[in-house]
Amino acid sequence: MKLPRPLEAAVDAAKSKLAQDLVVLDVQESASFTDYFLLASGSSQRQVIAIVDAVLEVLRAAGVRPDHVEGYPRQEWILLDYGGFIVHVFTPRQRSFYDLERLWGQARRWEVPE
Repeated sequence: MKLPRPLEAAVDAAKSKLAQDLVVLDVQESASFTDYFLLASGSSQRQVIAIVDAVLEVLRAAGVRPDHVEGYPRQEWILLDYGGFIVHVFTPRQRSFYDLERLWGQARRWEVPE
């Protein structure tokens, strides 16, 4: 799957912090508000923050800033909305509970190699 460059940079940043279960969902055909979701898990709240901070830093250095950030204070599900793509970083419990992969099951799915 050919991804937009900022999304590729977000994937690389998440990988650099050892994010688990990285998945990109192509939701272009079913969502009007974005084109892609990047889903990632951190094994702890501390790792969730590290992943999010890495994504923010790498994209900020490339001149890309999120339109909206949610969940930072709770540190269990943090959402970074970049317009064309949304980054979701979860603790395993929250990812399992919200199960976005099932909710957006019709989307084309790309599992990022570790």
